[in-house]
Amino acid sequence: MTDTTSTAAAAVQSAPLIPRDALYGNPSRAGGQISPDGQWVSWMAPHEGVMNVFVAPAATPDQARRLTSSTDRPIPQYFWAGDGKSILYVQDKGGDENFLLYQVNVASGEERTLTPFEKTRVQVLGRSDTIRDKILVGLNNRDARLHDPYLLDLNTGELTLVMENPGYVGFLADDSLTLRWAIAMNAAGGQDMFPIVDGKVAESPRESTGMEDSLTTSVAGYTTDGSTLYWIDSRDRNTAALIAEDTATGEKRVIAENDKADIGGIMANPRTGEVEAYSVNYLTNEWTALDSEVKASLDFLDSRLEGEFGVQSRTEDDATWVVWNDPLTAPTKVYLYDRAGGTLTEFYNSRPELEGAPLQPMHAVEIPARDGLPLVSYLTLPPGSDPDGDGKPDAAVPMVLLVHGGPWARDVYGFNRAHQWLANRGYAVLSVNFRGSTGLGKSFINAGNLEWGAKMHDDLLDAVSWAVAGGIAQQEKVAIMGGSYGGYATLAGLTFTPDTFACGVDIVGPSNLETLLATIPPYWEPMVKQFHDRMGNPNTPEGLALLKERSPLYKAGQITKPLLIGQGANDPRVKQAESDQIVTAMQAAGVPVTYVLFPDEGHGFAKPTNNIAFNAVTENFLATCLGGRAEPVGDTLTSSTAQVLAGAENIGATGAE
Repeated sequence: MTDTTSTAAAAVQSAPLIPRDALYGNPSRAGGQISPDGQWVSWMAPHEGVMNVFVAPAATPDQARRLTSSTDRPIPQYFWAGDGKSILYVQDKGGDENFLLYQVNVASGEERTLTPFEKTRVQVLGRSDTIRDKILVGLNNRDARLHDPYLLDLNTGELTLVMENPGYVGFLADDSLTLRWAIAMNAAGGQDMFPIVDGKVAESPRESTGMEDSLTTSVAGYTTDGSTLYWIDSRDRNTAALIAEDTATGEKRVIAENDKADIGGIMANPRTGEVEAYSVNYLTNEWTALDSEVKASLDFLDSRLEGEFGVQSRTEDDATWVVWNDPLTAPTKVYLYDRAGGTLTEFYNSRPELEGAPLQPMHAVEIPARDGLPLVSYLTLPPGSDPDGDGKPDAAVPMVLLVHGGPWARDVYGFNRAHQWLANRGYAVLSVNFRGSTGLGKSFINAGNLEWGAKMHDDLLDAVSWAVAGGIAQQEKVAIMGGSYGGYATLAGLTFTPDTFACGVDIVGPSNLETLLATIPPYWEPMVKQFHDRMGNPNTPEGLALLKERSPLYKAGQITKPLLIGQGANDPRVKQAESDQIVTAMQAAGVPVTYVLFPDEGHGFAKPTNNIAFNAVTENFLATCLGGRAEPVGDTLTSSTAQVLAGAENIGATGAE
């Protein structure tokens, strides 16, 4: 070990070890909102260890009371009814993703189930700024593959069928909660949009996309009066532009576009629905205002807040905003912003236990792939390893390549608890937007078509080579880790390129692409052509051969490096069998594997006790493999529902300090 390496290692050791609980336990508060009338503020906070919804009068936010009583799984999402009289939230059972819709009356605290059906997944199809006591929902209780639109009366709970869905993948409504479009998959792998007039769907589509535009073109909503329809649209261009269509004439005009990234988000006026600002996320997310008053407010917030910020809730009169602020190296705080008064009042600190913790900056970088394609990536380095802050450690360090899921998703700049956790343990952490990732134009997405385990994997290998050549990573000490597609990438890394990585951590990753496609949730079936066109079609000889070629299961015997697998038993997307079968294949080949199953989880680990338990196993696994440090496993496994089905002998009870 060189003197420089020894100094870097000593710097990491001298930094306080951030407890797993501080990063992966429940936040103190999250999901702050304000009611449409501005009378109430709401948030999620733990009650008996489970995240629930709380409310308080906006004028006296210290007078909080709990509205919900979830005792098992954290509430994943909630929102205010338009009339401000109730809170609505969704919840599933054991991670099965069959979400039902619930309502709690704010005044009385009375709760009821609005969609009391078994094996049903609710979709919210439409909400209105003018009809505040009703919403449109989609229910697949008649046919698990299809969602029928219903009008839901929030006063009586009555569900009125609007249309029996003959095979559409989605619908779009205007502010009057009238269905205006039905959306279907087409033979080209894209979507056809059929106008709905007087409740009848047109025989021919008015708008269509091919596969190349299907992930980058969508409707972004109507203005309240229905005179304008907004689009995020990549047709006839590479990156998706913000477009306004005059619904009377059909004329379209481009409002905004960017040559490097798609238009990502919009801010629409709560009353008029007119778009007032838009965002573009290339290396970092940047907002541009179209309205002068909104621009003044965003400029004010930019002058007062360090790091990233955004607006997560607004009153109907737009007088008060709920604003989040991510300082990147401090816990996220949320503020109430009085626009007229020009005041910011702290609403809450999401994780006060992280105040003063040695959180590390994230570096946004472009990494060239072997064919020249730029890969937008994010790097976090261990504490003390980069004294001048130039994004390069004084000496190379062990590295974890953290691969995002999807794969039709992306990594972004900002506070990332996995980055902070692993960097604190002594590793560089690199997240790469490999080809197929979203937000960076349709050419970049489509460059990943039929490239699972091929060029998509090459991008990850090129990023590792970049990190090694740049003196960031030690070549013999690079781990690969990820969930969902990131879990697949881990398995691909250890099977297809067994000499590149020192070890791998696979979380709910598919091992066999053929069985993955054969067991997708029923409500994905209308969209299955998208999967076939982008992954391989199992109904053709060449497509089936491709899927088998790219499936790590068939090369399990080539794994020579340690592998840790985490799986939820109720995962509806990547079934437990995906993990079971590669563990069985590895055991048959005499290859060691550690396998942890959670019987009450799905596609990922929602319960903090389970998440913390798996991370305890993970960081001790990585410490053995890469030589970093770890907090002892302690009683985390016994405090969770974890079942260690293989490799229990590899799970130590104490950490490598």
